[in-house]
Amino acid sequence: MFREIRTLILSTLVVFLVASLPASASPGLWDSLFRVKKVEPHRNTPPPSPASPRDLAVAQALSRAFAAVVKKAGPAVVFIEVEKTVVRKEPLPFPFGPFPFDFFGNDFMHRFFPQIPRKFKQRGAGSGFIVSPDGLIFTNNHVVEGADRVIVKLADGRTFRGKVVGRDPQSDVAVLKIKGHDLPTVPLGDSDKIQVGEWVIAIGNPFGLSHTVTVGVVSAKGRSGLGITDYEDFIQTDAAINPGNSGGPLLNLRGEVIGMNTAIFTRSGGYMGIGFAIPINIVKLVAEQLVKQGKVIRGWLGVVIQDLTPALAQEFGLESTEGALVAQVMKGSPADRGGLRQGDVIVRYNGKPVKNSSELRTFVGLTHPGTTVTLGIIREGKPMELRITIGEYPKKMEMSAIAPEIQKFLEELGFRVQELTPQLAQELGYNVRRGVVISAVAPGSPAAFAELRPGLLIEEVNRHRVKSLSDFYEAIKPSLKTGRVLLLVRDQHFRRFVVLSTR
Repeated sequence: MFREIRTLILSTLVVFLVASLPASASPGLWDSLFRVKKVEPHRNTPPPSPASPRDLAVAQALSRAFAAVVKKAGPAVVFIEVEKTVVRKEPLPFPFGPFPFDFFGNDFMHRFFPQIPRKFKQRGAGSGFIVSPDGLIFTNNHVVEGADRVIVKLADGRTFRGKVVGRDPQSDVAVLKIKGHDLPTVPLGDSDKIQVGEWVIAIGNPFGLSHTVTVGVVSAKGRSGLGITDYEDFIQTDAAINPGNSGGPLLNLRGEVIGMNTAIFTRSGGYMGIGFAIPINIVKLVAEQLVKQGKVIRGWLGVVIQDLTPALAQEFGLESTEGALVAQVMKGSPADRGGLRQGDVIVRYNGKPVKNSSELRTFVGLTHPGTTVTLGIIREGKPMELRITIGEYPKKMEMSAIAPEIQKFLEELGFRVQELTPQLAQELGYNVRRGVVISAVAPGSPAAFAELRPGLLIEEVNRHRVKSLSDFYEAIKPSLKTGRVLLLVRDQHFRRFVVLSTR
């Protein structure tokens, strides 16, 4: 009875206190009692004002600029269809349905049951752009590589049979020709003048959707070391690029081509906000040689170079890690004749800053042999300049003679090789006169994760001794099926086995 009376008195007291408070205070009390936060709309906040006429005029002017570029350049962008013949080996069909002992696995089937080589027609698609009224077209090498037939479709519906004039796998540039006259063309700009943040427009045929237009900005310049091609100096853009855009133009607001769309960074297979384009200045250099002589003759400096780490920069008395450190200079090479020394750091090439070894390699490779260039270097902490005449890249070091499937496999593993000459063996400190050495390793590749590096000697491939490039290519052929290769490598002191896999 006493407990009920106490409860009644307390309840009456609470009601009396709340009722005696001002109306504006009651919500605050209840909020504090029950810990409920109420969010009231700001009744006095004015609605957003419409865009001013001046702002609308600017936006409409930009919109008209985009439309004008597309209207002018669109007719010169082409849709490229290719047809390739692919040979695959399939097991001989089992006469009574699926083989009952398939739990032995593919190795068992391949070893004891014959396989039939079958030819398949594989179709692909890409983009390109017409640069001359008589039908010269620029596109990517990977769009037309290995094609038996190339069909070029114009925006107005006309269809032509395309002929491959020349292609360069190392830069991923190819040139096509169609028979025509007074064809629409697109002007080529100067990719050296573009700035990060500039508006750009991509036109192509993603997923076969003809003449798709996307807009973005230049996100970065001079991207290299990505392992996409041998010579890299990419323009990075956030304009949406997808499969089928390869070979299409990247345009500035003046309607000039400043890049050729070639690759995307993706974890899903589709667009993720990062695309890469080959600067048009590089495309022009490569295409000019392909048209004139059907191949590209590359420049050669004759050095082994490496990137600078913070520790190396500190040891060499440098304030940054930008530049290419000269690890070795080949005797009799252009670098040797020009006075370059081991330990020099190359920081400029013909006036252009050198960020890393990959960028220097691109600059040198795209320089025509016989050209004299100025190298800005740092030697023992002191800046100086050297005049060096670039030589021609030795044919015995080229990879162009490799079968395409072997070259693709090595690219997936992330390393390149070259013949070991007596001169190179002496430079690297090996007591052998013949062999195969690693000449480059792509960052982030299986080879890089296995701690392979340029200058290592490859003694065995899949337990087979190799003394020449032909031995190397022959020994690696079985790995094309398995996706795995066993290497025995060595430096001047130690040997070790390394297993690389693409799967």
